[in-house]
Amino acid sequence: MKIIILIPVFNDFKSASKLIEEININISELKVEISVIVVNDASTEETILDSKNLNNIKSLKLINMRNNKGHARCIATGLKHILENEDFDYVIPMDGDGEDRPEEIINFVEKIKDNPKKSIVGERVKRSEGLIFKICYILHKIITYTFTGKFIKFGNFTCLTKETVKKLIEEKATWSSFSGSLAKTENNLIKSPSIRGSRYFGPSKMSFINLIKHSLAIIAVFKSGVIFRSIAFYAIYLIIIADYISIITAIPLALIIIFGLVILKISGRENMNEFNNSLTNIHNIEKVK
Repeated sequence: MKIIILIPVFNDFKSASKLIEEININISELKVEISVIVVNDASTEETILDSKNLNNIKSLKLINMRNNKGHARCIATGLKHILENEDFDYVIPMDGDGEDRPEEIINFVEKIKDNPKKSIVGERVKRSEGLIFKICYILHKIITYTFTGKFIKFGNFTCLTKETVKKLIEEKATWSSFSGSLAKTENNLIKSPSIRGSRYFGPSKMSFINLIKHSLAIIAVFKSGVIFRSIAFYAIYLIIIADYISIITAIPLALIIIFGLVILKISGRENMNEFNNSLTNIHNIEKVK
């Protein structure tokens, strides 16, 4: 069994080195072949990976991007590179800051044995962020379910079969939202409990604005359903307030229209032409180990 761990990184190579060290420790008892590929999203800071004492990791490669494209597009580019250039059975994308816990890779491998043809998602059962972030995350899940019918409780930390990787490469939504695209392309995902870990170094780089963009990008993957449900909500609400129309009661109608327009705008990020040409953004590939 050959597994490739895919780690997108931007200006956080200290954490990435720590993560790779922890991965090496945690996979010591696994009877599988594990390699690591780090995608450097055109970092402006030091990009050195510590490759010492990685006896349990078969290989470590660093893909250096020419231009910064963002987290989701780094994963998309990495998946495309792996599918076209690497020998693998499964891919495990994970964040490089420690919030995706390396000890849970063992759980993925155990579930692979029972479900070799199905992809696995790390379903969040506990988070480590502050109260405000947790409240915003709950609202995100409620709004996503309301407008898409999808209850998405996972992020990047997953274990993908080769068939799933192929599906993601053929789906333009992958260029905008990894988790949204995975929820769209695979209906029978295996769930593995996952606890959100704490960052190894420094504060989280996920600002409130970026959290909103991330949430909207997931919803935009299902834009057809969003538009249909928005129209239905609009019509039902209009019937309810027909005898009580005022500036105040009309506010929700305006919000529904604005929400729909924003979703359509964000869905424009799903550019298949850019996705197909994403490997041209690779400056070079360093074989670290």
